[in-house]
Parts: sequence; C-alpha cells; structure tokens
Amino acid sequence: MGDERIIALNDVSLSFEREKIYCLLGTSGSGKSTLLNLIAGLEKPTKGEIVFCGEHIERLSEKQLALFRQKYVGFVFQSYNLLPTLNAMENVTLPLIFSGMPKKMRRKRAAEMLKAVGLLNRAGHKPSQMSGGQQQRISIARAFINNPRVVFADEPTGNLDSKTTIEMMDLITSIAHTRKQTLIIVTHDMEIARYSDEIIRIKDGLVEAIERTKGGTR
Repeated sequence: MGDERIIALNDVSLSFEREKIYCLLGTSGSGKSTLLNLIAGLEKPTKGEIVFCGEHIERLSEKQLALFRQKYVGFVFQSYNLLPTLNAMENVTLPLIFSGMPKKMRRKRAAEMLKAVGLLNRAGHKPSQMSGGQQQRISIARAFINNPRVVFADEPTGNLDSKTTIEMMDLITSIAHTRKQTLIIVTHDMEIARYSDEIIRIKDGLVEAIERTKGGTR
C-alpha cells in the first residue's frame, strides 16, 4: 500500500482434511479472511503454494480459477450477496446456470435445496421481501447447490441476532455433515468456533495455535 509493505500472512503452513469443519479464528485484521480468500482461489499468494486435491491452484489462470471455484467451492458471505432483482429460486440456481445444467433440472435441484433450508414457500420472493435470516438461508442453499467439496463461510452470522445465529450454524453444519463436505468458517466469535472440529487461531498473519474441539458440537 503505497510505500508500506504489509505482510497479511507469514509462514503459514496448514493441512485440511475432507469432511471436517474448521474455524479460522481471529480479530479484525488478523489475516483470517485473507487466508480464506487464498485457499478458495479468490486471491493469489506472492509466495508459497496452495494445493487442492493434488492441484496447485496458485498456478492457475483467472479462467481456470473460475472453473475451479465453480466445480469445487461454495461460499456463504456475511452480507448474503444475493442479486436484488432475482427471486429466491433464481438466486439459488445461479451456480447451475454457469455449469450449463438444463433449466428443468436446475429448478428441481434448487427446489430441493430451498426445501432443505425451509424456504420453498418463499421461492418467488426477492431479497427485499425477506428477513436477514431468510436471506442467509437462501445464500446457504446457493452455496450448497453444486454439491461442492468445500464450503467457505466468511463471518456467516455477522449480521444476525443470537437466536438466528444458532439456527444458521446448526443448518450449515448439518448440511455439511450430511453431504460429507469440508466446511471452513471465518469468525472472531468463540461461540461460532465451537461448531468446528478444529480451531485455527490467527494473529498478526501467523498461526498462533491449533485446537481440536469435541467433534464440532456446541
């Protein structure tokens, strides 16, 4: 940034196993979101390597990275990131459109996901017609629609009240367990971190500690 050199992450070496839930825990500015963006292929490291199922994703072109994310990755964001002009069904089907799936099959799978998150009756509603919790449920349905190997959740409950937070975390972790997917959550909240199998504490761009929990239960 200008003449200032900022090291967002330094000497970080981690391994993630399939079908487990991980939490990247740290305060604002610790480097946890940068780490998530690197693992997910949203940013490239200036040094080092990121190996996903044997493939070095830091070597991929932008086009190859887009295909990689489409095939293997799902995202849940704090701000939901739903398209305001589309209804719930249309928002959920978006990843399937890019994969070239026929419309009838897209709608069938989206209906299944909307039912799984308890919002099939809201399929025709736009984001402005839904509560924050409902919008996040739509975001979760969209993240899982392609049955990705890994789902990344960046502060997924940051805009929600405590009751809705518990509902969302129970929902995300339940779907990941049922589908045998890896879930990587970024948070600064220890209550959220307790849902994980392993907590990775990040501070000043370094891995400060790694803690195993009791099987991802609250």
